[in-house]
Amino acid sequence: MRGPVKIINRKNDLKRGYLIRLELGIIASLLILISAFKINIQSSGENDQVTVDRQEEVFMEEIVQTKQELKAPPPPRPVVPVEVPNDEIIENEIIDLDSELDMDTGIIDMPPPPPKFEEEEEEEIFVIVEQMPELVGGLASIQKHIQYPELARKAGIEGRVVLQFIIDENGNVNNPVVVRGIGGGCDEEALKAVQKHAKFVPGRQRGKPVRVRYSLPITFKLDRENQ
Repeated sequence: MRGPVKIINRKNDLKRGYLIRLELGIIASLLILISAFKINIQSSGENDQVTVDRQEEVFMEEIVQTKQELKAPPPPRPVVPVEVPNDEIIENEIIDLDSELDMDTGIIDMPPPPPKFEEEEEEEIFVIVEQMPELVGGLASIQKHIQYPELARKAGIEGRVVLQFIIDENGNVNNPVVVRGIGGGCDEEALKAVQKHAKFVPGRQRGKPVRVRYSLPITFKLDRENQ
């Protein structure tokens, strides 16, 4: 009977010791945890660096406006005095007025200046106008009055003679000249025909008749069928 009783007592002692050990283990773990939070963790490496990002500060330098100093011009050089001999005597010129002023005589009227002849302004000669001159009757009115020169006919000269002249406000031909000729008497025949038989409707600029420089070709062509 004594044996089983002792066994039961040991089991009770083990249960009591287990609870005490459990409580001690919990307390020890709590102490270790609290001490771990209080310990400062520091880096032992020498090359470890801690960088803190900071906002970059920009400093604006104040620009001082410089003014260009105007240097005063150098003073003029002093004038070197020139010595004048004291022996030189300057004689005063005496003006002798022999004429007497007669208050009784009247003032002689001067003749008026000759009148100035106003130069006649040359009228402007146009090359291109709003309404160009027109040959009355066309080129046929001049061609029918042209006689083919005998010299040009025998030499077989053909071509175009260009004349240039001025058409006045009345449509008349003034100062005709040969600009391009072919010779053989054709140039003279063309001039004669234009001077005698050419009549134009005058050119107009802004509704007003004006002088116009004009060029006119005269054609000389042989009739080989009748030769």
